[in-house]
Amino acid sequence: MGHDSGGFMNTGAATACLGLSPRTLEGYRVSGAGPAFHRFGNRVPHLRPDLDVWAAMRRATTTAAADRLKAA
Repeated sequence: MGHDSGGFMNTGAATACLGLSPRTLEGYRVSGAGPAFHRFGNRVPHLRPDLDVWAAMRRATTTAAADRLKAA
């Protein structure tokens, strides 16, 4: 289960898409600060639209706005 444009992405594909490390994405999942995900047993896949929505919500045009996102 790598990357499939119409299906689920494994953690490696999701982190490559977002430019994050697997550990960072896992931390976001634990804290609830990351993108939506699914759980199938031990697998935790993501859908590309969920990654896109999460990334769009974190878009900033100034460093002050980026700092507010970091604090949220």
